[in-house]
Amino acid sequence: MSSQHTTHSSSHSELPTVVVLGTGGTIASSGAVASQLSDYKVGQGVDALINAVPELQTIAQFKYEQISNIESFLINDEVLLKLARHVNDWLAKPEVSGVVITHGTDTLEETAYFLNLVVQSDKPVVLVGAMRPATAISADGPLNLYHAVVVAVNPQSVGRGVMVVMNDRILAARYVIKGHTTGVDAFIVPEQGALGAVSGRNVQYFNQATRLHTTSSALHIAPSLKALPAVDIVYDFQGAGVHMYEAALHAGAQGIVLAGTGNGSLSGVAQAGATLAAAKHVAFVRSTRVGQGSVRPSVKDTQFNCVAAQSLNPQKARVLLRLALLKTQDREALQQIFNEY
Repeated sequence: MSSQHTTHSSSHSELPTVVVLGTGGTIASSGAVASQLSDYKVGQGVDALINAVPELQTIAQFKYEQISNIESFLINDEVLLKLARHVNDWLAKPEVSGVVITHGTDTLEETAYFLNLVVQSDKPVVLVGAMRPATAISADGPLNLYHAVVVAVNPQSVGRGVMVVMNDRILAARYVIKGHTTGVDAFIVPEQGALGAVSGRNVQYFNQATRLHTTSSALHIAPSLKALPAVDIVYDFQGAGVHMYEAALHAGAQGIVLAGTGNGSLSGVAQAGATLAAAKHVAFVRSTRVGQGSVRPSVKDTQFNCVAAQSLNPQKARVLLRLALLKTQDREALQQIFNEY
């Protein structure tokens, strides 16, 4: 259950208004001692995060809301849909300049990409997290949060889609991945490059996200939507069995994403899985377990009723497929969506 708070300051009334939405994660966590860098507990509210960085009051005035306070691997459809609707509601208010979302890092890239597809505003939306809890030596959360707000109020940030700000970098939601388990430089965009950099109050952009997003996206969520279509990810490997595909289909999956080898290769077992999916009119997307590169359309896609994920990793391909299935189940139409988004 969320709670809403607003800060007021007459001396800061001329500053832009930023809404900070809290969802939990390491940035909102505490350890027993300053050297504890694992097994810490989520518990700090978004108000405490803002108050811990007094310098924020010199660059914006804030409204804040606690959407959830959990580790990001616990985020489900209920939280995702609630977050998206609250972001859209806040951005529709003329007085709001942008939204900052504090988030755990484990699934931050998935939430960021989901919002990139369903937010219906050009105003900046910035996700931010931390790799170290607030109580740690050299905690990275406070500066990350400061930079996220700096980016959110910068006029150059308008129209750039949903962004992630971590470790002084401004990263596009479409391309960002978590590339390290624990390092403060965990969030990267290996091939496409960062959108820009931020240091203190200085924001510099040198790239533009070109895929469809936010106001150019047609993948909106209806107010009555309670859950997204079920899509499973199946990981391929030497000696894999067809039972994982059978289990997904038996459980009612409406789509399957293959975390394939190499260029989304269709092994014999993956071909069998795709054939089973096609027989049940279940969408099948070829992605790759490899860290870089694009899975492009193949002549086998028509034969096995597959869709190529392009440069989306399996978890992001799942995000896009779930939204795309709200519009169509046609393979060619789905491929076009993956080509454009």
